[in-house]
Amino acid sequence: MTDWDIKKLRILRTLADRGTVTATAEALHMTPSAVSQQLTNLARQLGVPLLEAQGRRVRLTDAAHLVLRHAQAVFAQLERADAELAGYREGEAGEVRVGAFPTAIPALVVPAVVALRRSHPGVSVRVREAEAAEAYALLAAGEVDLALTLAAHAPTARDPRFSRVMLVADPLDVALPPGHRLAGAAEVRLSDLASDPWIYGGSGPWSEITRAACEAAGFVPEQAHAAAGWTAILSMVEAGMGVALVPRMAAARTAGAVVRALPRDRPTRHVLAATRAGTASSPAVAPLLTALRRTAARELPLPPAPQAPVEPDEAGPTGA
Repeated sequence: MTDWDIKKLRILRTLADRGTVTATAEALHMTPSAVSQQLTNLARQLGVPLLEAQGRRVRLTDAAHLVLRHAQAVFAQLERADAELAGYREGEAGEVRVGAFPTAIPALVVPAVVALRRSHPGVSVRVREAEAAEAYALLAAGEVDLALTLAAHAPTARDPRFSRVMLVADPLDVALPPGHRLAGAAEVRLSDLASDPWIYGGSGPWSEITRAACEAAGFVPEQAHAAAGWTAILSMVEAGMGVALVPRMAAARTAGAVVRALPRDRPTRHVLAATRAGTASSPAVAPLLTALRRTAARELPLPPAPQAPVEPDEAGPTGA
């Protein structure tokens, strides 16, 4: 029977995740030469080539992918064993490291932690802010135990390394200046804003989301200002510098801009929680997942439209 070496299999899995020997060495706090040596030894033990040169880099062979497919099941079982042992040792106590994208922290993580303190006072939570795509990398590297991310940035649901729980479909609303011509309208559609100046990121996912939503509504948005943070975007909207698409998780926390739902267009982003396979039942992770589900099940509030909107001629640059 083949002599399987878990340590060397972890190195191979990390190389598959990180892509290069150098990145693998950094992630595992090893030297590149030590990584190469361990993988050479693993190939010798298994009797199959695991790496092949591709220019100045290396790529995994078909045999390596076969080994990893089986190794993922082994790692998942070991994670489950770790979870059960943690429960045996600690009872309902432990620590959960959470990686979450910025708007998920006040909207989901903080209320869940508050609830968890009441139901499971022995469980502590450490939060690390990370962009949605980065959260999965942290999870794969073992630097966090639970990642809150967006479905658009997640690996496929068939990826055996992770377990995923869909938490909420977060609607995208439109933020308007207080005196905007549509601030008090009975209904707002994206196509109504085709002639307005828009505020969104210069590049990246949110730029793509805004452009795709507007193009689906029949127009290309004119980008008047570029910003990535919701505080900056909503401040500019409040000042009358343009309009913006904002997730309800972020829009629910502004007092100045007028936030309106888009019932006909209704663009949406999907928020999920992910754990490494086998850890969702951990005595610390499981109650946090429950608290996150309950928090997400509550309706995300939408600030009401003002009762008496400012007249168009007082509205500033977007009121015309």
